[in-house]
Amino acid sequence: MSVRPILRMGHPVLRRRADPVGDPTRPEIAALVEDMVETMQAAHGRGIAAPQIGVSLRLVVFHAPLGDENARGIEDAPLTVLADPVIEVLDPVMESDWEGCLSVPGMAGVVPRARAIRYRGLDLSGQRVERVAHGFHARVVQHECDHLDGILYPQRMADIGTLRFLDDESFED
Repeated sequence: MSVRPILRMGHPVLRRRADPVGDPTRPEIAALVEDMVETMQAAHGRGIAAPQIGVSLRLVVFHAPLGDENARGIEDAPLTVLADPVIEVLDPVMESDWEGCLSVPGMAGVVPRARAIRYRGLDLSGQRVERVAHGFHARVVQHECDHLDGILYPQRMADIGTLRFLDDESFED
């Protein structure tokens, strides 16, 4: 396992649609996932997509444990690996909240997201994963899957005026 460099906004790999994984049981996919998890944890992230470490495959990893102050205690999202994920919006009502991204370091912005989704994909053993997610869990999944389509959260912002540097203490929320 190794911590890999995280690509930043503007890199061409982050702007393109990623290729399908196909068979997630291949040993090279397991090795890639190990690197993704280690990179995500080293960066104190809640999720990471393969394109963020320069691999253009439809593969995401995320984790938002219950009680995590970043997750606001809303809902548990166990450490999950999804190959070739698909999202279905269950509730079209959008909720806006702050998001950050490992590929847009030091910044955050308010992003509208569907508040309830169903997601499907394959785990590393090739077994189908299907869950319904609400709140922060749903937000994390949507954010990571956006990376697979070449979308970063600033592109989803309804008001670019909310984009800010995290270390800017000159104003209050």
